[in-house]
Amino acid sequence: MKQGKLFIVVITIVLIILVQPNVFDTVKHILFPRSFSEQISGKKYVTPDQDLNNSLAKKEFQGQRVIQVNNNVPTFTQKEMSLEKDHWKKFSDLDYLNRVGQAEALLSLRSLPSNNRGDISSVKPTGWKNKKIIFNGEQSYLYNRCHLIAFSLSGENDNPKNLFTGTRALNADFANEQQSMVYYEKEIANYIRTTNHHVLYRVTPIFNGIDLVVKGVRMEAKSVENNQIEFNIFIFNVQPGYKINYLDGTTVKEK
Repeated sequence: MKQGKLFIVVITIVLIILVQPNVFDTVKHILFPRSFSEQISGKKYVTPDQDLNNSLAKKEFQGQRVIQVNNNVPTFTQKEMSLEKDHWKKFSDLDYLNRVGQAEALLSLRSLPSNNRGDISSVKPTGWKNKKIIFNGEQSYLYNRCHLIAFSLSGENDNPKNLFTGTRALNADFANEQQSMVYYEKEIANYIRTTNHHVLYRVTPIFNGIDLVVKGVRMEAKSVENNQIEFNIFIFNVQPGYKINYLDGTTVKEK
């Protein structure tokens, strides 16, 4: 067979294969195993929940700030639930865009701080373009330096691997606490102080593509000794009355 005809035959076979259902996606995954956002972030592995986290990044806010994930059941493994150590914490390195990654901790009475939180104003997380606003009838700032693992649970103060740009509503909405992180952080701290038991806790910042501001945070917790604490939720990083450009952190007041 002449070289020209052989080339045509090979191309035809390849095209036939590629148009078959699911084949194109499979080949694409083999050639390009990581998305552009994963490559630019420097992540060299995909977490077991990556598909779920990716779907959360694409989810549109429909007025409900807190939604359940995986039927509110956390996805910790039995190995992670071990009490071989009394407490520990792990933080992801910042990626190429200086964005925070997943943080996880085994919390106990000894992980709770006995001192007051210090100054964290030197940390400028990605997308930090702050402004003064009125929220719940009081003057506040639109953005907070939010902890992935709260200071009240870990004693982590100004660790840049633990601070991200989050709205005041996400961080601590004292008029409606169940819609913000502080409610779940208080629930964990009160449980530990009351029982002297352990809680496995994980917070995953959910970025959409190369956005500098998180779309929201996924919070998972499970009390190790019993089932008294157990949740898996996603809180949208939104601020009532304002529209956020998640790509760069700029905001405009809605009319």
